[in-house]
Amino acid sequence: MKNKYIIGFTVVALSFAGCTKLDENLNGQVSSAGVSGGNVSSLLSATYAAMIGPYQAPWNWSALQEVTSDEIIVPTRAGDWDDNGAWRSLHLHKWAPDHSRISDVFRDLNSISYVATSVLGASPTPAQAAQARFLRAFAQFSILDGWGQVPYRDPGEDVTKPSRVRSAADEIAYLISELNAIIPDLPVGPAIVANKNAARTLLMKVYLNKGAFLNRTTPTFDAADMARVITLADEISTGGYTLTPNYFDNFAPTNDILSKENIFTAQNIGGANGSDLDGQWKCTTHYNQNPNGYNGFSSLSNFYAKFEATDTRRGGSYVGQTNVSGIRVGFLVGQQFDQNGVALKDRKGNPLAFTPEVSIIERDPNHLEVAGIRVIKYPVDYANSGSRKPENDWVYFRYSDVLLMKAEAQLRTSLTAQALTLVNSIRTVRGASALTSLTLDVLLDERGRELYWESFRRQDLIRFGKYLAAWQEKPASEAKYLVFPIPDNQLGNPNLIQNPGY
Repeated sequence: MKNKYIIGFTVVALSFAGCTKLDENLNGQVSSAGVSGGNVSSLLSATYAAMIGPYQAPWNWSALQEVTSDEIIVPTRAGDWDDNGAWRSLHLHKWAPDHSRISDVFRDLNSISYVATSVLGASPTPAQAAQARFLRAFAQFSILDGWGQVPYRDPGEDVTKPSRVRSAADEIAYLISELNAIIPDLPVGPAIVANKNAARTLLMKVYLNKGAFLNRTTPTFDAADMARVITLADEISTGGYTLTPNYFDNFAPTNDILSKENIFTAQNIGGANGSDLDGQWKCTTHYNQNPNGYNGFSSLSNFYAKFEATDTRRGGSYVGQTNVSGIRVGFLVGQQFDQNGVALKDRKGNPLAFTPEVSIIERDPNHLEVAGIRVIKYPVDYANSGSRKPENDWVYFRYSDVLLMKAEAQLRTSLTAQALTLVNSIRTVRGASALTSLTLDVLLDERGRELYWESFRRQDLIRFGKYLAAWQEKPASEAKYLVFPIPDNQLGNPNLIQNPGY
């Protein structure tokens, strides 16, 4: 049963989102249609709805954060998943300014920013304005993370003229000021709307990543910034959050009820209003599983090896899923079964046994369908599989991330004992053994174990100085890949400057 506090993924909201998509003919500017009329509630709902496309699926922002990392690979399986090398180029760090996925995500993130700005020009209440400003800041943080420069405009500007662009330093200063300004006017909850602790969590990420955004090749960490991260975490901790005993309940079809740690989510109403969240399981499951999927995304064996056997985050049976289809949650490796324990086969009649071994191009016809460990992070919503509108709320921020960010800030300011205690408090709930020591490398691994497939890995690898290193099926890469290129079709805006090396 869903909380009926619905933020409005309605036809009206979607229509506003559609008419305020970025118009490439205006050099990345929103068109004037849809920003001068309509009531404020509809415009605000349109801003929430604009979040669906870039965030709620494995294909877009998530792909840019995860497929470019050591967590996910999308192998070419004979003719499947070739896509003119688009997926391979992400994993190999070989993309160019004309990469369609990079272009689409840049466009759609800016769309959120511009739709939110239209709310502010329609005489909103202070509470409505604060929510719109948070959603704008959320999208702009992603743009800063990905591209290092952020287009923006103020309400009422002439949209036929190029938007202005903030540098990384200016955008960081803006986000800090903006988030501090809106916290008093944001609601305490629920998680499905922009709220005070969501803003504090985003502000933590700004402070924690500040030194990396300003110098990606050699990130620095100011003690005062780390102190702010710790203080914000302590403020969030008064919100009554606890770590959810069953890790996968945080992502389940009833996660609005089961999760005790979700801070900011997007509400999906099963069978009625929703998103492409079902892609989270269909991108990875085999054609002969239930649900039958696209047999694409896989995790890498070196990443899987970071988990202890007792770590519940690695996965296992899940009521409502395994008893329905035989599919487990977490990492799927080895022989797969149906709900009756019958061993499944691939399309050639071979055992459907997922292998840790995977290559970026799979050619062996007897291996290509089973190559790669699969991942089910969001338990499948079978009740709404027909409509493809699952009930699972999309998770943006969780309390465990807040605790790990606090531990990182402590570790970076020589509060190692406190950081170790905090990390072990998470590991205990997850069934993992207590660590006896904590280094930055160990903490990066722990963030990977806790937050895998949640769209943070690229950001983490850059902050920890690991993003350019060689890993499975990827050689060492050039420094230019620490940011994405400004898409070719956006460079008509003279205020956007192509990132170095592209």
